[in-house]
Amino acid sequence: MVARPAAGRRRAALTAVSTLVLAAVPAVAAAGPPHPAPPGPAAAARTVGAEEAPQAVLSALQRDLRLTAEQARTRLANEAEAGPRAGRLHNALGERFAGAWVTGRTSAGLTVATTDAADVPAIRAEGAQAAVVTTSLSGLRALKEDLDEAAGRIRTAQTPVWYVDVRANRVVVQATSRSAADAFIEAAGAQGKGLGVRVSAERPLLKADIVGGDAYYIDGTARCSVGFSVTKAEQQGFATAGHCGKAGATTTGFDETDQGSFQASVFPGKDMAWVGVNDNWTATADVKGEGDTKVQVSGSVQALVGASVCRSGSTSGWHCGTVEQYDVSVTYAEGTVDGLSRTTVCAEPGDSGGPFVAGTQAQGVTSGGSGDCTSGGTTFFQPVNALLDEFGLTLKTAGETVTPAPPQGTSTDTWAPGRVYEVGESVSFAGVDYLCLQNHQAQGAGSPEAAPALWQRS
Repeated sequence: MVARPAAGRRRAALTAVSTLVLAAVPAVAAAGPPHPAPPGPAAAARTVGAEEAPQAVLSALQRDLRLTAEQARTRLANEAEAGPRAGRLHNALGERFAGAWVTGRTSAGLTVATTDAADVPAIRAEGAQAAVVTTSLSGLRALKEDLDEAAGRIRTAQTPVWYVDVRANRVVVQATSRSAADAFIEAAGAQGKGLGVRVSAERPLLKADIVGGDAYYIDGTARCSVGFSVTKAEQQGFATAGHCGKAGATTTGFDETDQGSFQASVFPGKDMAWVGVNDNWTATADVKGEGDTKVQVSGSVQALVGASVCRSGSTSGWHCGTVEQYDVSVTYAEGTVDGLSRTTVCAEPGDSGGPFVAGTQAQGVTSGGSGDCTSGGTTFFQPVNALLDEFGLTLKTAGETVTPAPPQGTSTDTWAPGRVYEVGESVSFAGVDYLCLQNHQAQGAGSPEAAPALWQRS
């Protein structure tokens, strides 16, 4: 179900001024031949996420990323094709893998980083550029976990954001001053470990708006945006942000009729929740695009860093940008949230909980950020796969018969529709073992045998 905006909405603007101070980036040795020609329509159609793109997605990409219609179509096809290649290399390199990202106006370049120069030929063989760096992705994540642990002990109001930056091969702390960043790093015992520091006046704010207008309302006061339709057994509902409401809070729809209630909510720590709706509401695969158009969600395959994403919100509507980082920790006034994704997409108060999509693949629900859609800004989203896994939900997708998420305690060795899988996980299907290539929730028609963009034989 997608709530439609009511008339007379009020838009509130946030302003921010930022400067950038980043310590020197470790030397990166780029290697590899020019990327092969982008795949044609036939090749793109064989990859997950490369379905014929809805016009709402193409139009917004043209507007916000300043692309031609052909560039927008080519970009989506290239991004869908790059995902499986990155996944194969992730699995092949193991602990030496240091991240992957796409570059260029049409995302024609795929770069894969490794800590061992001996991996360069294997990376080139997949048609990717190679970056030989110092620290593996697992090492970067371990360093970020030190910051996460420190944030549980000290106040981080002056260091509101920290994240793994795979393109710079380092963990970055965003702070209001250098001294605040240094104090946070010292508290984490991470001095001398090569962390980057970004000094910025930006202070992420939650996008919930207590002044009504449209979308859905919480306890008759606060307003947020519907995310993605989900189901749990026979209960229909939608995913949204945890800061929008606590478990038990009641909701009314865009038309102010009774809608449902929050079944579960986590915030801070995470920013995820879901609302169960009454019989007057029906779950669909629709996401509101530009104007009255709709985008139908077909899955939840996670996009690569650098890929294009679009967001729908009840205040500012439909806007696009790119993914900057995954695994970002953000400190709001209410507390710290881990595991968010950072984007260049703008957002405004009231957009909280709204959906992010990459092509037709669900990515996450809007959390918070800085700036606005007049001057531009930064927005964070809560990844949808983590949300589905946390609450045992099934994403509603186009053309699919709803397959319930498997009950807790079900064997993880056998592939099962409804389960959330991450890159590198192994499953058995029809007597054959497979390795996961891209993070996603398994759909009924996406078995390992039928989805080579998501699974490789091991």
